[in-house]
Amino acid sequence: MKIAVMTDIHGNAPALKSVLHELDRRGDVKHIYCLGDMIGIGPDTNEVLEILFARNDVSMMTGNHDEAVLALLKGEEHPLSHAHAKAHHQWIADKMDKIFISRLDQLPRTLNVTVEGQTILFTHYHIEQKKLNDHISQDPFSRIVEPELESLKTLFKEHKERLICFGHHHPLHYFKDHDQYFLNPGSLGCSSKPAAPYAIVNVEQAGIEVSLQEAFYDKTEFLASYELLQVPDRNFLMRVFHGEK
Repeated sequence: MKIAVMTDIHGNAPALKSVLHELDRRGDVKHIYCLGDMIGIGPDTNEVLEILFARNDVSMMTGNHDEAVLALLKGEEHPLSHAHAKAHHQWIADKMDKIFISRLDQLPRTLNVTVEGQTILFTHYHIEQKKLNDHISQDPFSRIVEPELESLKTLFKEHKERLICFGHHHPLHYFKDHDQYFLNPGSLGCSSKPAAPYAIVNVEQAGIEVSLQEAFYDKTEFLASYELLQVPDRNFLMRVFHGEK
């Protein structure tokens, strides 16, 4: 059975569309797992959420940006660790269609599935068991570690799933240790290249095979929309997350 894994769309609708177009054209991917941070940074909040929630072959979980925006929309405490992004998160919240509040609020933080006898963990990033139900203002997600095998083995040491899929840290992570895989396909929506990364995972009883993919797309109008829409902190966001000078 083939599944797709994508993460950190960050409000980039054309990047998301390019990936979904490739997946739909293939016709052999049975389900898509989206590992959080669907919104924040990019301005296409409503379009991204509308696309994702309209599909019946996508399972989503929340990331720190999703939850920080949601906290503002619900009148709850915004995380102090994200104070630098609060004005931006408020702008996203103000623009977001309120129909998505309850839909986002119902999404899980983690998802455990068994496919063809193989156990898989999907999460935005590592969270200690005791923090699974902590509010985003309490910073439940663990600190980011270096994208290397030993660091990830230590971070996820309590997890025995055969495949561990996560996002949050935008670079690609793909490591295998004996019979355990660690996969972060990289941020779909934040890249210096006009390409949206994702992964196809072929899961069979005999084993797991990971194929790293990129969907190329035209970023011109998307990048221009930051200025057109007067996105808060747009110069910083475009430089850091899209490689624009």
